[in-house]
Amino acid sequence: MFDEEETSALCDAAERAVKKAAQLSKQLPARTYIIDDKRFVDVGHITIQFEHSRNSETIRVIEPVHELDKLLDSLIDDPRLVEPMRILVGAENISLWTDKLNLKRPHEGSGFGWHQDSPYWIHDCDHVDQLPNVMLTFDNANESNGCLRLIPNSHKQGCLPGTSDGSQLGGFFTSPDHFDESRQVLMAVPAGSLIFFDAHTIHGSLPNESDQPRRAIILTYQPGGFPTLKSREIRNVE
Repeated sequence: MFDEEETSALCDAAERAVKKAAQLSKQLPARTYIIDDKRFVDVGHITIQFEHSRNSETIRVIEPVHELDKLLDSLIDDPRLVEPMRILVGAENISLWTDKLNLKRPHEGSGFGWHQDSPYWIHDCDHVDQLPNVMLTFDNANESNGCLRLIPNSHKQGCLPGTSDGSQLGGFFTSPDHFDESRQVLMAVPAGSLIFFDAHTIHGSLPNESDQPRRAIILTYQPGGFPTLKSREIRNVE
């Protein structure tokens, strides 16, 4: 859906956002905290996640990211995303719920366990059934660099129970008793692809074991007029 020139520009935008986020993370009033031995830094309402080591300086997630680069901000209104989202949300007027930049650096990018997005959001939103996601891949995504994996039809089950492994975040990872991992589908797609999936869809990924990066942005939409997850400001689609 996005050609090579566009994805190249988006990769540049992603790196600009990473550079800016890294600078912000070292300035006051940035707030650093550790959850399950993973380091997070909050700068205002922007959360920056680092790779899974207390001392790692490699950024793996920025949420929201659109405020750090104009090109990334413009994606929110791109009709290639917006027109399908109007159908999936079930409303002509839609707005942004959240967006995040996912980064998997070569041989360093970590995976993410099986989970749904809805359990993260249900306490902040009364319309969690109307929060579809779209991932736009900036690089070719494949098995070796940790492409997205989905459990088909899992969204039909609604919010599922989490694990109980004693960790702080364990409850947000979907209990393996409620889905069949062998049914997973790998989203191996070329750069510039769009992957739409429900907030209830069980998804995850493995680490990047390749020499190639796997960068992508995920945008989540909702009915118009509602505030975003983190800033609580309203960002309607233009």
